[in-house]
Order: sequence, then C-alpha cells, then structure tokens
Amino acid sequence: MKKEYKEIKWLLDEKYRGEMSELAKKDIKRLDKGEPVDYIIGFVNFLKRKIDLSSKPFVPRPETEYWVGEAIKDMKQALPRHSRIEVRLRPCGLRRGEGGGLRILDIFSGTGCVGIAVLKNMGMAIVDFAEKEKKYLKQIEINLKINRISKERFSLIGSDIFQKVKRKYDFILANPPYIAESRKDKVQKSVLKYEPKIALFGGKDGFFYIKKFLMEARNYLNENGKIYMEFDSFQKNDLAKLLKNFGYDNFSFKKDQYGKWRYLIIN
Repeated sequence: MKKEYKEIKWLLDEKYRGEMSELAKKDIKRLDKGEPVDYIIGFVNFLKRKIDLSSKPFVPRPETEYWVGEAIKDMKQALPRHSRIEVRLRPCGLRRGEGGGLRILDIFSGTGCVGIAVLKNMGMAIVDFAEKEKKYLKQIEINLKINRISKERFSLIGSDIFQKVKRKYDFILANPPYIAESRKDKVQKSVLKYEPKIALFGGKDGFFYIKKFLMEARNYLNENGKIYMEFDSFQKNDLAKLLKNFGYDNFSFKKDQYGKWRYLIIN
C-alpha cells in the first residue's frame, strides 16, 4: 500500500468516518500539496494518548514515542512495588514528589506528549512542563484537558530551558531542537514548509540547545535521578566528547526502533 493511499485512508477513517465528503476532498487536496496528515486530521496518537495539534506544533515522532516508552518502563522499575500496590515507601536514593510519586520534568515540551504519556502510565507521577513558547503552553493545557489529567498532578512553566525551573527531579526528559542547519537538505520539504523551525533546528551544528541544556541539567537532578535526551544519530561521537567536557561520566547511548542512535541516558 503506497504512503499516499495510507494517508488518505487514515484521514478518511479518523476525520470522516470513512466517507468521501466534499470537506474530505478539500482535505485531500491539502494532503496533495504536502501538508502533514496529522495537521489535517488535527491530532496524533502518542503511546495511545490523543495529542491535539491545533496550534501547529512540531508533530510528535515515532522515534520519540519509542524512547519515552522505554523511559516509562525505567520509571516503573524505580517504583516496582510502589506503582503496583500503592505502598507509599521511598525506594533508596530517589526523592519523591507529593504523595510519594516520582517528580518528572518534560523540558522542550512542545505538545506535552512526553509528560502526558508519563502521567497516564505512572499513576503516582507529578510532571512539570517547561516550554518557552506561549502558544505551545496553551497547546499543552489543551492536551492535558483532553487526557483528563487532574491539576494537582502537573505544573506549566514558561521557561527558556531552565530559566524559570526552580526544583530538582527524579527524571528529566528532553527533546531539544537538534537538527543541524548545515543538514537542512536532509529534511523533508513538507516538514520545512509546514512545521515550526524553532522546534527543528539547533544552530549550525545542531548543538546550540543541547549544550545549553547539558551545561545546567545536572543541577536540576535529584540524587540517583536520570536524564533522557533525544539527539540526531550523526551527533553521537561529538555528543560523547561534549558530555565528558561537561563532567558527565555515567551515560549511555541507545538506538531507536529503526536501529539508529537516537537517545541518551545519563545516570
């Protein structure tokens, strides 16, 4: 089945209950012009959670979905008994948020898909969302409401990276803009045309935001906490050097579901 047919079928099924209406035909024309099908439908599924895209944020990718799923497994291991039978004990080495749950930071939040997936899969987690763009903070709020997240379980922080972040966390989950401007020719034309460049590009070499993040990240991590961060596969070797220069000595690189180096874990 060709990609174009798959996207048309998905559009019809998700938005028009399989019927070819006049509005559906107009949307298919938008699709033909290269507009992402997720924008046309208006939402995307991320770890079985509905993520609204009405403000046209960066569309969550399957690669991100993969490592967030792995991070959630890790979090559940950090609370093996706690998360299953509600025993309010503190496992050794990890400081907890209110009510005994893990305290998580979703930084460079965008749609909020990462933190929302955590909240829906970790019943005792508390998540802070750090995002500098006001329209995306509103987008996160929309998605929190759609997914019925109670207000006591999250905070929204208008922050340029760690600028207004005040506390420490058990897990920090980061998906910074990391595409190198020098590799713009590798990016799909539809992505360049329709998706926000501020969420895509990380300077000439792709490290602009990564460096700023890593320079401060350890200061916001609880003892025995962890950092998960996404990056571009070609950055792996330079990223390893950067981590050592910043004094990180316990880290590992992981591949995504497609066999490409995709995310980093710092212990």
